This record gives sequence, structure tokens and C-alpha cells, in this order.
Amino acid sequence: MTNNKNAFKKIAVTAARAGDDKKASPVKVYDLCGRSPLADFAVLMGVESAPQLDAVEEEVLVRLKHEGIYCLHKDGMRSRNWKVLDYGGTLVHIYDQKAEEFYAITKVYGDYKPVEWEEAPAAPAPVRKAPAKKAPAKKTAKKATAKKTAAKKPAKKAAAKKPAKKAAKKTSKKK
Repeated sequence: MTNNKNAFKKIAVTAARAGDDKKASPVKVYDLCGRSPLADFAVLMGVESAPQLDAVEEEVLVRLKHEGIYCLHKDGMRSRNWKVLDYGGTLVHIYDQKAEEFYAITKVYGDYKPVEWEEAPAAPAPVRKAPAKKAPAKKTAKKATAKKTAAKKPAKKAAAKKPAKKAAKKTSKKK
């Protein structure tokens, strides 16, 4: 029984993470073990629209299929506001706001024990102070200034040539 319970819990957690990846909110997992003849775990996922409902359903089916776990029964395939996926010991409910309000789904499972399914965030790595960077070597600064002066020199030569030509023209005009 514990082996099956652990397997069903793994299915429930995987389904919850798949729904969370598709922005289902809220996502809740409940432990029904010993209190329900239908299943050991229930996953409840709220969505905001029919396309999101289909996307969450598809993500759950695909993610569990990659792990070799297949859905035994699907209910509400034509419904645009509530679908149920049956994995034996785990039931996955995907519903929109209208269905939640009408059927009070969260109240039905309110007496059951919630299961923590979200991964705890990793502890932040200790921050080490990086050694202060040294100022760039003076040689690189000299090279940069040398390049600037080299670029300026041809401009000065071109400027120096122009007045020489004008001076030559002036002398020729005087004659």
C-alpha cells in the first residue's frame, strides 16, 4: 500500500507542477488516503479560459506519459469549464472560475489534508566579495593616446598642404 501511495503522490505532484508551468492558479494537492474510496490524492487546478484549460490538460497528459504513466479515464472532454483525469489513485481536476463557483470544488476537498508539492527554493549561495579590480596599466593608456595622435597627424598634414597651395597661387597671380 505504501508503494502505491508513494507512486500516486508522485503522479499528483508531477501533475501539479505541470499545471503550474501552464499558469494554472490555484494549484492544490490533497491527500485523500483512507478517507475516499475513489482515490488517494486529488489535484485541483483553476484556469482562466477554455484554451488554458486545454493547455493544462495536454501538459499533464504529456508530462505523465513521458514518465510512462497513462490516464485511465478522462471525463468532460467536450466541456469547456471542467475536466477530470483519472490516474487510478490520483484524480486531476482542471476547472475554470464558473465551475468552481457552481460546484464549490474547493469546499468539497476542504476537509482533506493538503500536500506540499512545490519545490522549496534553493538557498542563496553565499556572496563572496570579489577582489577590487586594478586600474588599467599605463601602457594601454599610452597606446590609446598614441593611436589618437597618429590619427590626428594625417589631418594636420592635409591642412598644412592647403595653405601651401594657396600661397603658390597667390605668388603666381602677382606676376
